[in-house]
Amino acid sequence: MNKLLNIARQSAWNRRSTLVWVVVSLALATALLWTLERLRHDIRSSFSQSVSGVDLIVGARSSPVQLMLFSVFHIGSVPQSMTMDSVNKLAQHRSVSWVVPLSLGDSHRGFPVLGTTPAYFQHFAYGDKQPLALLQGAVFADTLDGLYEAVIGAEVARKMGYGLGQSITLGHGMHDHDHDPAATDNESDEHADKPFKVVGILAPTGTPVDRTVHVSLQALEALHLGWVAGTPMPGGHIPADQARKFNLQPEEVTAALVGLKSRAAVFNVQRFVNNYEDEALMGVMPGVALGELWSVLGLGENALLAVSALVALVSVVSLMAVVLAGLNERRRELAVLRAVGAAPRHVLGLLTLEGIWVTCAGVLLGVLLAHAGMALATPWLQQSMGIRLQLAAPLPSQMALAGAVLLAGLLASLGPAWRAYRLSLADGLSPRV
Repeated sequence: MNKLLNIARQSAWNRRSTLVWVVVSLALATALLWTLERLRHDIRSSFSQSVSGVDLIVGARSSPVQLMLFSVFHIGSVPQSMTMDSVNKLAQHRSVSWVVPLSLGDSHRGFPVLGTTPAYFQHFAYGDKQPLALLQGAVFADTLDGLYEAVIGAEVARKMGYGLGQSITLGHGMHDHDHDPAATDNESDEHADKPFKVVGILAPTGTPVDRTVHVSLQALEALHLGWVAGTPMPGGHIPADQARKFNLQPEEVTAALVGLKSRAAVFNVQRFVNNYEDEALMGVMPGVALGELWSVLGLGENALLAVSALVALVSVVSLMAVVLAGLNERRRELAVLRAVGAAPRHVLGLLTLEGIWVTCAGVLLGVLLAHAGMALATPWLQQSMGIRLQLAAPLPSQMALAGAVLLAGLLASLGPAWRAYRLSLADGLSPRV
């Protein structure tokens, strides 16, 4: 057996100029399958771990997925607002433990700005109910003295090079300025007249929190004094110090995170929200909304996997075609092997082993390419989308896909091997005319 393996390896090596392209095609197909499966798994993991301990997300009636994506992941368009009166009445429900209002719509160098209360840092959790922790500094004060204070996520601090005491300004709307630390504030920030001081930096979480600037709800109201319908009124500019003299209690917010005293009351509170008479509201359970999101994305996932499988199939068929094409040229070689004592089963095993050698080389190279590509892409995915690819042990589904490619390569090599098995000794030694 060892001699047969050695012969198969040397035979494949002698035809390396042809087989190398088959190996490359198999490697690319394997890398594609391997990467897509890891990406699919880690995207789901990143989304599911981005919010924990929140029983309901409440906002104006719209799409459940849209409400969750914007309020938690800061993705998509700004939905309609809900009034603070509704938030306060919701907080008075007998089954509600806490309510954290959220206000979105502004940005800083492409990073979203979240207006909230200090309770956000107390109740919001991620992963397996892990609370937010401060790496440096403290939470902004919910007072007029701390009106222009900000707490930034770890990615904002790292990407922009910010530290405690840094002065930053905000822009109106969800702009994308490519997180350029070299840009000046006046180049993109409509609220440059009201600078904020960084008083806290959050520890990394691997969630959208890392890419968010957190300020108080009153601060957002101060920024938009003299603005109507998202546009500053001529002559309506109010200096930063003068803004403290106005009533800065918000009348509307984007959404609210709700924690209940008992999980058993979730449907009761959701029914209260959905049937709320003063305005059209909607209560969304994060897990259910994620399920709806995956049901929508499932078609895209399956389509990508199908395309990858077709690429792998083409690669395997090309292996079969190469072996078949070279079989006629090797008839004399195989006949000589038969003449020196090789049995038909040895010829069958030789060609099968050659196919396995090539397939294994392609799969191993594909796995290495996939891991190298993921290592290079992880920083970009983390910064731009908050998706962290785990360079960990292979998933069972990844191993199954690699095994499927190996099996397909084995089956593809059996066809030419069986044909060679049926060739007679005289067929290979007889001169062709």
